Amino acid sequence: MPKTLPLPKEKKLTVICRIEPGCLGPDGLDHIADFCRFANQQLKRVDANFVIWLPLPRYDKSLPEMQYSVDQKLLSHDKAAQYLDHFKNNLDDFEEYLHDKLSLLIDEFLAKIKA
Repeated sequence: MPKTLPLPKEKKLTVICRIEPGCLGPDGLDHIADFCRFANQQLKRVDANFVIWLPLPRYDKSLPEMQYSVDQKLLSHDKAAQYLDHFKNNLDDFEEYLHDKLSLLIDEFLAKIKA
């Protein structure tokens, strides 16, 4: 990803990623809140110049898995794609990267709680 100067908070893209408890296994409901806090700490360093990550438990399946906003204003999928295009990022690639990163974080988190 290209280097950019940090944007002020109100201009950063907030990415809400709702994570299913089941992705942490059969006891996922017991660990999902801790995992989201763990993931938040790990993601803070990723694209921090223009992204605010907000991993949350997905308790309500009627809410979308991914949600984008800037300055608390929801963005449509197309608007989020335009925003990321400004930073030379493709939305599909961005989401795939996030899912890959979350998968690695899940493995890391599960190894820690089982140790």
